[in-house]
Amino acid sequence: MANGKFGGHFCPGLYIFFYGLYQATVVSKAMIVNDSPIYLSYIPKNQKRCSKLWKISFGGWLKIVIGSLLTFYVVFCLDNEMVLINKEMPPRFMYPQEWQHLTIFILLILDGCVEVMSKNVLRQRWVVLERGSTALAFYMLLLLLVSHVQVSSKMELHVHSLLILVVFLLMLVLTAELWACGSFCLQLIKNFLFLMMGTWLMQAGFILFRPVSGYPWEDDDISDIMFVTTFFCWHVMINALCLVGVYGFSSLWHHYYSPSWGLGASKKALYHESSSGPFYQLLQDAEQQDQDDQVLLPSKGSPCDRA
Repeated sequence: MANGKFGGHFCPGLYIFFYGLYQATVVSKAMIVNDSPIYLSYIPKNQKRCSKLWKISFGGWLKIVIGSLLTFYVVFCLDNEMVLINKEMPPRFMYPQEWQHLTIFILLILDGCVEVMSKNVLRQRWVVLERGSTALAFYMLLLLLVSHVQVSSKMELHVHSLLILVVFLLMLVLTAELWACGSFCLQLIKNFLFLMMGTWLMQAGFILFRPVSGYPWEDDDISDIMFVTTFFCWHVMINALCLVGVYGFSSLWHHYYSPSWGLGASKKALYHESSSGPFYQLLQDAEQQDQDDQVLLPSKGSPCDRA
């Protein structure tokens, strides 16, 4: 079971880290071109050929695929059959932690389904629906984590308490995004917390199940407990530097390799801000000069409601 528990921490952590890294690049590009982080689009030159492919919700499908793989991993990593209640008298619930892991991964699948439905099934994309689904998933994740550590050792309790702190802060940010979904500040904090959650989950797998030294961490050794907190602080500094590095790399790429990067996205954001007035007139004039290269679709909805 140690290998299964290690994979149950490391694999989700790896996915969450790369997800946060991807979102950090998206937000960095939006900040550089002064565009909305929601409507930043990567419009290819041959847009007419790739428009259908570009509309596919890759993020949503990735959540579904990763969640399904992790679900199968939890079910089949047990040495015995994963059952809910044993056949003894009186009956008892079996594998409580594994069932909580399974619930978490099912939440990831459902969140991916909501994102795919919003982007590819509904007539108009509902950003609030996507954000609300993710926030609700983290509310349930926090509840599961709080009960998850009730039967833990002192070391495991300390490691998971720091993870609960990150999830709690992320839950607050996701809730705030329901009313301020275009805020760059909230986007950066959210990306940082995703990076923290990912790297700390991977670190937790090594601390609890595969320590680098080959010797288990001791619950009664105060120095081990103190160094868990020290390692967490190192993760904070490293992930903050990682976020700065992503922005720096994106800025260099924009200035030296793709100077016309944000043209389409910036004009698209202005369309969403106003469908009348001087901005609209300027964009109409610009569109006449740029018809063969880009197609911009104005929307009357609010940036937080539709895309």
